[in-house]
Amino acid sequence: MFQGAETSGGNESSQHQIEFDIDDVRALVVTHVHIDHVGRIPYLLVAGFRGPIICSAPSAILLPLVIEDALKVGFTRDQRLIDAALSLMRKQIVAVDYGNWHTIIDRKADPLRVRFQQAGHILGSAFVEFDIGTGPKSQRIVFSGDLGAPHAPLLAAPKSPTRADVVVLESTYGNRNHEDRRTRQLRLKSAIDHAMKDGGTVMIPAFSIGRTQELLYELEGLIHAAKDPAWREMAVIVDSPLAARFTQAYTKLRPWWDAEAHQRLRAGRHPLSFENLITVDSHEDHLKLVDHLVQTRRPAVVLAASGMAAGGRIVNYLKAMIEDPRHDVLFVGYQAAGTPGQQIQKYGPRHGYVELDGKQYTIRAQVSSISGYSAHAGQDDLVNFVRRMRKLPGEVRLVHGDNDAKHTLRERLLEMAAARAQPMQVTIGSAH
Repeated sequence: MFQGAETSGGNESSQHQIEFDIDDVRALVVTHVHIDHVGRIPYLLVAGFRGPIICSAPSAILLPLVIEDALKVGFTRDQRLIDAALSLMRKQIVAVDYGNWHTIIDRKADPLRVRFQQAGHILGSAFVEFDIGTGPKSQRIVFSGDLGAPHAPLLAAPKSPTRADVVVLESTYGNRNHEDRRTRQLRLKSAIDHAMKDGGTVMIPAFSIGRTQELLYELEGLIHAAKDPAWREMAVIVDSPLAARFTQAYTKLRPWWDAEAHQRLRAGRHPLSFENLITVDSHEDHLKLVDHLVQTRRPAVVLAASGMAAGGRIVNYLKAMIEDPRHDVLFVGYQAAGTPGQQIQKYGPRHGYVELDGKQYTIRAQVSSISGYSAHAGQDDLVNFVRRMRKLPGEVRLVHGDNDAKHTLRERLLEMAAARAQPMQVTIGSAH
């Protein structure tokens, strides 16, 4: 799906329509289930696509949850129609375990097979290896999807492929690096300490899948280590029915958690379900909670969608609290151009304004950003993804990033290839 400035210049619904011949599509390969990567699947099904939807085993479990929400938002509230669409999609989903080859086209002269490897972006995310053909003319193409940063909570760090002829590489943070995990934990703790001191709320716009669960994991760790008893009384609120459903699904997907998370479980801790965690389901309860936090001075951390403050329940919190300096807005991920999140991030430090639901609000709340919680790899991580291959690929194609990020990453990759005295072509594709 399209976000922020990407939606300008035309009817958003028409942008989502399928404008290519689906008869040419043999399969859909899903790297991960974030909505900006899978949100158009319903349009593909409506257009008549009945081929396999190939993804990792955890993604096969999470994908129907994402698509159900997309259908409710963009198509219909009729549960009967939604169930029929999901039933059709489930028949097309093919779950493939990490590290196993799966044949898509079984042709003697020119077969095509695919293999998923962990990408460390969200649970179930993968980069994809494609083997095309056999013998000396065979080719291996690696598609990165969205790569995660090392040391992401719950997730195993991505490991570079052994080889590739062509790498199609994302470049979201191709022009900068993230803070390390210790630094971002300290900054998260600092924002919460400010809220506890002032009796305020830390509002964190967060995507329902991935970011919310990682932040809950980190918050549980901070609460567990806290010496101040006030931390154990502070409310941690997930105000998103979808995020709550994903958190339950993440809990069931424990076999794919990393070693550190399993160590916490063995110690009797519950990283995604701790004592002061509150989930809010109904819209009525949501409105009551917003009013309660405004009227009282009870410190709280609120995780609510959308991640770029472009809609959803986070907007009601912002409208009620952004003009009060005792509250905080904390960004933990990329804010696309043209979104309210980007406006708050840009103009908040100078007490500018943001437009929410057609009304201007002066930004008096404290605004801060922690880049370390991005689910995307930083510049060094992207370079290392290519660098750590046994032999550099002949070509790297940069996609999925702003122009500056792509051009900066291109220069870094070319410098790295020159230092290794290996020829490598680096080309730049479209933004998405």
